[in-house]
Amino acid sequence: MFCDKKEECGLFGIFGEPDAVQKTYFGLFSLQHRGQESAGIASSDGESIQCYTGMGTVSRVFRTGSDILDKLANSIAIGHVR
Repeated sequence: MFCDKKEECGLFGIFGEPDAVQKTYFGLFSLQHRGQESAGIASSDGESIQCYTGMGTVSRVFRTGSDILDKLANSIAIGHVR
């Protein structure tokens, strides 16, 4: 089976914006109703990919005051909530 209808997920991505990771975070936050089990963001500068994932809500995974989003900072980002 390709997709389990009981699972709801949300995806959000940005390309070509200096603050793509920050905008992706807020996009995932607004999609939080699609899933609160886990969240993650992958970002790229076009040559390498950085990724951070964790269990819990978006605000729990990317805790306020941490430097996770700063470490991911790039102009390409995609995020997922489950």
